[in-house]
Amino acid sequence: MAILPEAHRGSLFSRVIEAEQEVFVKLTPQDIINRSCSYFGSSYEGRKAATRDLMGITHKPPIVIDPGNHMYFFPTSSSSRRQCAWISHAHILQYTAADFDNTDIIFTNGSSVTISVSSTSFENQLFRTAQLRTIITARIEEEHRKMNLVLFPKEKQTNLIYEQIIRELNKH
Repeated sequence: MAILPEAHRGSLFSRVIEAEQEVFVKLTPQDIINRSCSYFGSSYEGRKAATRDLMGITHKPPIVIDPGNHMYFFPTSSSSRRQCAWISHAHILQYTAADFDNTDIIFTNGSSVTISVSSTSFENQLFRTAQLRTIITARIEEEHRKMNLVLFPKEKQTNLIYEQIIRELNKH
């Protein structure tokens, strides 16, 4: 749900907030994002370039780590800065402005965290990530539609529906 920077004895590590647990990892948030992109078959730089090409966003771009698993993350500041946290778009239930230009986030599992970014900036990142999700989802759905037309032309689709109805009727 979130990858937060955590300084410990002069080194930067990560506090990873997952739906069912919270863990500390001896990698920076950016290292975790890089490895996650790589695990799902791309590089962080490739994901960043895709967001730039799709949306024209060059500053603090949201990225898709894996569209099949709805893994879209956005940075809270420039990814090169030590204080940059990464937030999962799919797990945000609500957010509110907090004191000192911070934002309180409530996640879908009911847990909450306060991050060091203004609610205006957070909201902008949230909306840009939603737009990225919409673009990617529409492209995936269009490819599925095209593939179904190739695999199941209209006549075949109708026959498959009739066959399914007959199978269901024969069960009873």
